[in-house]
Amino acid sequence: MPSPNAELLRLAPLLVPQPRRGVVGSSRYARSLRDAVRLAAQDPQRRPVLISGEPGLEKDNLAALIHYGSAQRQQLMLRLDGALLKADGSEVFGTGSDGAEPPLLDLVGEGSLLIDKIDQVPAPLQEQLLELARSGQWCAGGLTHTFAGRLFFTAESSLPALDRCCTLIRVPPLRVRRQDLGEWLRYGVRQRSRKLGWPVPPEVPEAVVKRLQSYDFPNNLRELEVLIYRALQQVRRQGQDWPAVLPDDVFWTAPRQQRLRFDIWRWKPQLREWMRAPWLWNGLLFGLVSWLFVLVNLWLWLGPQDRQHNGALNLFWAWWWPLILLGFPLVGRLWCSFCPFMVWGEISQRLARRLGFQPQRWPRGDSDRWASPLLAGGFALILLWEELCNLQNTAWLSSCLLLLITAGAVIGSLRFEKRFWCRYLCPVGGMNGLFAKLAITELRAQVGTCSGSCSTYACFKGGPADGEGLATAGCPLGTHPAHLADNRNCVLCLTCAQACPHRSVQLALRPPAADIQREMSLPPGEPALVLVLAGDVCLHHWQRFLGWSALAPVSLHEGPWLPRLAAATLALALPSALFLAARIWFSPARLIRTLYGLLPLIWALLVARHLPLGMAEAGTLLPVSGLLAGPAWSADPHVIAFCQSATVVLGLSWAVVLLRRQLARSRQAWLGASALALLLAAAGRWLVALPLA
Repeated sequence: MPSPNAELLRLAPLLVPQPRRGVVGSSRYARSLRDAVRLAAQDPQRRPVLISGEPGLEKDNLAALIHYGSAQRQQLMLRLDGALLKADGSEVFGTGSDGAEPPLLDLVGEGSLLIDKIDQVPAPLQEQLLELARSGQWCAGGLTHTFAGRLFFTAESSLPALDRCCTLIRVPPLRVRRQDLGEWLRYGVRQRSRKLGWPVPPEVPEAVVKRLQSYDFPNNLRELEVLIYRALQQVRRQGQDWPAVLPDDVFWTAPRQQRLRFDIWRWKPQLREWMRAPWLWNGLLFGLVSWLFVLVNLWLWLGPQDRQHNGALNLFWAWWWPLILLGFPLVGRLWCSFCPFMVWGEISQRLARRLGFQPQRWPRGDSDRWASPLLAGGFALILLWEELCNLQNTAWLSSCLLLLITAGAVIGSLRFEKRFWCRYLCPVGGMNGLFAKLAITELRAQVGTCSGSCSTYACFKGGPADGEGLATAGCPLGTHPAHLADNRNCVLCLTCAQACPHRSVQLALRPPAADIQREMSLPPGEPALVLVLAGDVCLHHWQRFLGWSALAPVSLHEGPWLPRLAAATLALALPSALFLAARIWFSPARLIRTLYGLLPLIWALLVARHLPLGMAEAGTLLPVSGLLAGPAWSADPHVIAFCQSATVVLGLSWAVVLLRRQLARSRQAWLGASALALLLAAAGRWLVALPLA
């Protein structure tokens, strides 16, 4: 017979220690589960227990809670993985031959034996274990043996035959216990932060809890533990103070399944090396854009004040606005990566650091809740200013607009680190982030690589060079590339690609408007920004709506201030008024889905609104600037009208397809929304129509 030491060595890997944790939560599911565990622990008959539920629910921990909460808590508890057991059951019942190892059932004594994943046990052994659970006996070597201990089973699928002879405990998945998620998060953070040596466990913002409550957690508590560990690793800083509140950006879940993606860098690896080169971005930003911005503003102030004689004004209104709109479906928010407003913000931030001034860390919490309505309101004020003061034909006022946005970027950069202004408050950045959802390009990281291989998270928070990863200050918008749910908070600056040593970051082509889904996270003020952008078309062509009224001013550029402001505000607010009126008959959720389904049409109408200026005057840049004498290129009005019509038809077709995705559960709603899109397209085309000779 084997020696006692040999038996101890055999049992050591199978021993179940104390439970890792209790049942966390205050929901009715958590209370019922605690009651079931307590009753099973107090069962005087010590009936077998079957614990069933989805993967990742710590069913083995519940079995340990029952055992260590019973009167036999001083006895052994052993665990076997059912998926690894042999069909003959020799690990459990022994071989029955002389000199063989004694049956494990005998070694358990009055303790407990846990068979994990009983539904994966080979069928012949399942029958033997079923008989053991039913009678408490088994046969070996022609003799009948009685099991003195207690049996526990865990399973992910139903086993009706076993259900009838066991105390059954069903563990609800995490997605039906969303009320408990906040308690689970805070409990897990406390546990994990102690292991990391965190002096005081940090707080978890309520905004994080609410956001994660919309996620289903397919791997349940196991996935939640990984999420917590990953979040704490991202904010871990050696030699610095630990934050008292965890940032909401460090809690990121696996994105929805991505389909139809074409990895550009895998196709052309050399392109990746070229695009992530720091000299390219630093040279473009600080060597060209920053000083070009200064020259443009000087030109606007010191040069002629009308568009027919000022090349900078022509560049701003005939080139920049049309091109940035046309670029959204292709490159998303790329403009923001070399935005001159934020370049001077970064320059100010660097100068302040050299002088000993350190910008504060971002205010943690749901900043979008208060910032996104301000952003939408700021964009509305810019549009009113543009029309009332005729910015398109007044050079110094156009410069004032540029300098005002730059002042916001500088103040934001001096107040907070990185690009807080760019992410939350910049009106142009808000528009860029909204239309970037339509883009066919995206920058994302592979969640499996990030969670399995990365421990520094330099792409998010910055750090020194690591392998092929370069030294960076981290994402300027404070977002992990694997956390991105859409393109709104990605400016394609490629900082994450520079920092990543694992080649996790991918630049890919995808179907247009892949970000716009039925279930998507929206900042509170973003739907208002959509309505403001739609109102821009109405505002610019206000006379077609209000020109018939005797109270309407002759022009928005001249005359008494109050009538002009009233007419401009009324025209700008028209889409918002229609949206609010529609809420009387339709649910807000359906209206918002319809609004985002119409986003391609709104984009097309804005392009059509700017095409006449771009196609008629962009070719006059050199003569207007005094750099070339002679005739200038200008498109024929009929060509412009054709391009406007083609753009609106494209936007309408795109919107109908997108509405189908947004309203897929109701064919009637989709048909109604498509008819509305057709009506709006016709009205918009009439609105932006050129008076042709």
